[in-house]
Amino acid sequence: MATITIVGLGYVGLVYGAAFADLGNTVWGLDIDTEKIAKLRRGVVPIYEPGLHELVRRNVEAGRLRFTSDYAEAIPEAEFVFICVGTPSTVDGDADMRAVRAAAESIGRHLRGQTIIVNKSTMPIGSGDLVAMLIEHVKPADASFAVVTNPEFLREGSALHDVFHPSRIVLGAEDRQAAERVADLYRVLNAPVLITDRRSAEMIKYASNAILATRISFINEIAQICEQVGADIKVVAQGMGYDPRIGPLFLEAGIGFGGSCFPKDVRALAYMAEEVGCHPQLLHAVLEINQDQRRRFVRKLTELLGDLHGRPIALWGLAFKQDTDDVRESPALDVLRMLLQRGAVVSAYDPAAIVNAAREIPEAQYVTDPYAAVAGADALVIATPWNEFKQADLRRVRDLMRTPIILDGRNIYEPDEVRSLGFTYVGVGRGH
Repeated sequence: MATITIVGLGYVGLVYGAAFADLGNTVWGLDIDTEKIAKLRRGVVPIYEPGLHELVRRNVEAGRLRFTSDYAEAIPEAEFVFICVGTPSTVDGDADMRAVRAAAESIGRHLRGQTIIVNKSTMPIGSGDLVAMLIEHVKPADASFAVVTNPEFLREGSALHDVFHPSRIVLGAEDRQAAERVADLYRVLNAPVLITDRRSAEMIKYASNAILATRISFINEIAQICEQVGADIKVVAQGMGYDPRIGPLFLEAGIGFGGSCFPKDVRALAYMAEEVGCHPQLLHAVLEINQDQRRRFVRKLTELLGDLHGRPIALWGLAFKQDTDDVRESPALDVLRMLLQRGAVVSAYDPAAIVNAAREIPEAQYVTDPYAAVAGADALVIATPWNEFKQADLRRVRDLMRTPIILDGRNIYEPDEVRSLGFTYVGVGRGH
């Protein structure tokens, strides 16, 4: 068992910290946000992720997981230090590396003995070299270290499943022995391990997210064509997915992708490509289709209702996907903003993301019950595919609404079934 320090306790850091502790390691969770550390010490998990609260609680009580904001407390005794800080997009699409730089320098100053630094954050190609350089400049003379790139492939909403059942472990290092030691942390999970150079490992993460985002934008463009020719995108995607060369995953038409990874990583990869003289036209098209899908969705509502000014609209869903409270780059929030800009009176509901959404868009009306949102509404807009919405009592919804219109941005309902209840129903790519 190892002594591990996780620097940065967001979605990735907190999940991996709790998971490594659950595997029997001694783990320090370090974050410079003292309020977050205080909450975690009180047993309050600051993010919504199914099963995470119980995992954190269990390992804190067992003494395997501790939290601090003090580098001097968490770094010197650590055998492994995982950098899990945020790398948000800059204005021009590059990754903002300020938190990585600050973390690397703080880690370097407190190193003692031999330590393996693991880059877990999604960082631009060449960041392993940057982190090594920063640490080398500030570390004590008697300390030694190696830097290993270890990208994460977690899905918010199913992060615990993904960390305990990984599809693969990717490790990039110039020091093979250091990579093997990181691989040992994962051996119990019985996943394939790929050891390569740091830059290839960094590119694997970006290329993986880019191809998944591309599949989403592709199926959304096909959905646009389906609407015009009278085909049903659900059936089209099903037929495509049976082909083993294609497969069914990430072929669900809707209002596009969001979250902390796909938009940021596609933009960053396009930026890096342009910086080295490439012309990433496919990556730009993926992003353009993604944004256009939201605008087309709101246009559908104006085609149904005309002028939206003063119209009461119910919005179900605020998180960028189900089973999370994360609203970063959420398509639902883009739709909410566009509705408000057109003068609609929006009553919004989400099972987990209301607090976070209200910080971003305080002028909207938020309710704590989905049926309260639809009362008196001229239309119901579905923007996040929570199971709660799939199981809603649509007869009750119909009776509460002033005008029974459903604009389904995630295709969670079958058109014929909903129309049989008296609704006007419009999905994405479901034909005329």
